[in-house]
Amino acid sequence: MSISTPDLCDEYADLVQVVEPMFVNYGGRQQFGGQIVTIKCFEDNSLVRELVAEQGQGRVLVVDAGGSMRRACLGDQLAEKACANGWEGIVMYGCIRDVDEISGLQLGVQALGTHPMKTEKKGIGERDLPVAFGGVTFTPGEYLYADNNGVIVSPRSLI
Repeated sequence: MSISTPDLCDEYADLVQVVEPMFVNYGGRQQFGGQIVTIKCFEDNSLVRELVAEQGQGRVLVVDAGGSMRRACLGDQLAEKACANGWEGIVMYGCIRDVDEISGLQLGVQALGTHPMKTEKKGIGERDLPVAFGGVTFTPGEYLYADNNGVIVSPRSLI
């Protein structure tokens, strides 16, 4: 699937919301898109581990990690599991680690930055609820498209 967020913005200007520029592209897949699935957690990636173990074809995981720059909510092992289960990509409002390994996976990964420290596993967090950051609300079931130009959200599929 070829995705160009500038082209989608041009064609669907009244439909898309554009996330404020804040993300860096770390995955081996530079363009990705799909139906949104959400997690809200803070310095605990227990739910991320659960969700990437599910089948992810046609879906993008949006993780509201509270913008934490103190822990990484995604590393190579969870990214490999997401890739193996067919996830299109992960948008992490927080940090990731193991970026060299993640860059070699056929998985889209965008995050605020990197941090070498893993999270604690307390089983705290929520899934499948609207989350908001970057000036946009990410609602489960809507669609997200991302590339090196940015991240956009639409209430319906554009591709």
